[in-house]
Amino acid sequence: MSEIRALLFDLGGVIVDIDWDRAFGHWARHGNADPALLRSRFAFDQHYERHERGEIDARAYYESLRRTLGVDVPHEVFDTGWKAIFPGLIAPTVALLRDLEGRVPLYLFSNTNLAHQEEWSTRFADALAPFDRIFTSCEIGARKPEPAAFEHVAREIGLPLGAILFFDDTESNVLGARAAGMPAVHVRSPQDVRRAVGPWLVRPASRRGAV
Repeated sequence: MSEIRALLFDLGGVIVDIDWDRAFGHWARHGNADPALLRSRFAFDQHYERHERGEIDARAYYESLRRTLGVDVPHEVFDTGWKAIFPGLIAPTVALLRDLEGRVPLYLFSNTNLAHQEEWSTRFADALAPFDRIFTSCEIGARKPEPAAFEHVAREIGLPLGAILFFDDTESNVLGARAAGMPAVHVRSPQDVRRAVGPWLVRPASRRGAV
């Protein structure tokens, strides 16, 4: 830990809760469909990944969902359901971020798309305020666990990969970070985060962004 000079956090499942059933329920209500059936048909497929890299926009992605899910609802209905998957914050980790602010540089890196980013960046702006910078896959054109994604973030932060400690709830992303040379914590609960950031909580706060 003595070599770590910045902390990098995932968003969904670490700072913000994710509930895909909220989307399936909304689409089912408006499309006269069974939400369980929509859930079974949904996949993090190539269209999903292209959407997260910013290669296709929301309208193109919703059209792919219309075919995959077999539900014909207007663009606005897809959009509302798509943005409904964030029920709220993971309060213990948000509180930790406030405690860590000024003690160590904090960054966020999310696999996300522009439609979701518009939603969470507005709704949770106060909780995200401690971050020195936010990186998103749809803006940089690369997704976790691709090595290029971690390399890009490290370059932008201005630190070696090995000097950044990464937190993610998805095991493949954690393994991808480690393979790229970035130490990582697999987050299964807020307690995993608290244990890992303990050394910084005893340091005095300083000016924001100091390394």
